[in-house]
Amino acid sequence: MALSDRPAERHLQVAGLFTARVRGTRSWDAPSPVAGWTARDVVRHLTEWLPGFLASGAGLELPHGPSVDEDPIAAWQVHCDGVQAVLDDPETAHRELTNPHIGALPLATAIDRSYTADVFMHTWDLSRATGQDDRLDQDFCAQLLGGMEQMEEALRASGQYGTRVEVPADADPQTRLLGFIGRDPSWPGR
Repeated sequence: MALSDRPAERHLQVAGLFTARVRGTRSWDAPSPVAGWTARDVVRHLTEWLPGFLASGAGLELPHGPSVDEDPIAAWQVHCDGVQAVLDDPETAHRELTNPHIGALPLATAIDRSYTADVFMHTWDLSRATGQDDRLDQDFCAQLLGGMEQMEEALRASGQYGTRVEVPADADPQTRLLGFIGRDPSWPGR
């Protein structure tokens, strides 16, 4: 299934797949491909960084659910629904997010580029950690990789990506994206 180019629709699709992986998780303490993180930490990361990003850059407050330690499924669902409500709100088209690292962008574009892309990539982490289907949309993998390669120096300097893992030059887009962001595409999982 091809992902939409429209931020609200793409978030619905990407977050829907992540939600399926959250609901399919049986062990929240399973190690993930991100060094030092468990499956629970993958969800924690996604639910904890965006609220501050939106509050400081757009004056927007997302709803608060239970903590990820208390109930990771409910924490994710409340968060995910809150983000989708922002993207579905007709007023979002008129709002802007300002951030010193990315400048000023339409709010939906900022969420799409920074957050939805992050959910997409972390879907692989949660899938691998929990032994679920880890296949991602190949076209979106290629699109993300193409954009990220153009700003590799800045991305590496941010400290948010690991050292590139070398993969075969003829590898599929998902494998190349994973290697680029510092994941070992053959990480064994469970």
